[in-house]
Amino acid sequence: MIAKINLLPWREEYRNEKRVEFLKIAGLVVVLAAVVVFGWDRFVNAKIDNQTVRNTRLNQKIAELDVMVKEIALLKQRRQELIDRMTVIQSLQTSRPEIVRIFDEMVSTIPDGVYLARLNRVGQAMSFTGYAESNNRVSAYMRSLDKSYKFADPVLTRVLANQALGEQGNTFDMRIRIAEADQLTAKGEGH
Repeated sequence: MIAKINLLPWREEYRNEKRVEFLKIAGLVVVLAAVVVFGWDRFVNAKIDNQTVRNTRLNQKIAELDVMVKEIALLKQRRQELIDRMTVIQSLQTSRPEIVRIFDEMVSTIPDGVYLARLNRVGQAMSFTGYAESNNRVSAYMRSLDKSYKFADPVLTRVLANQALGEQGNTFDMRIRIAEADQLTAKGEGH
């Protein structure tokens, strides 16, 4: 006799067990994947939040540094203004006796019969208007200025007849240059 064993129900039961096992594993994988995705999302969001806080802090520090840079620039500007003022004051202090020497030399170079009416100085250049009893007196004045240790390059810019100082009287305009210290030694004078 041949034994008849029906394996269909056993196979069906085996398939059902495998399907249940597969569904359990698939469910476990889905749950595990959801936990990993949720954890990764929390991790990335925490990193983003941390970087946002750091960026905010850096922006605050940058703003503070910008204010400091502006203050430093303002202080540098004030410092430069003070240095410029000190330079002007020092140049005035050193040139204070210079103006006395200029006027002293101006007086010693003026010949008799020449009178100065107006004097203007810009830097190392001087211009003046004067009256003279004759053209010879103006020429003598120019020679005297040219020989002076303090003045150089006298230039007569205008001469007009003026009867106020006699029949040969005239009005003149002249420009001269105040000699620099190195030019003073070149002229051979060392006052």
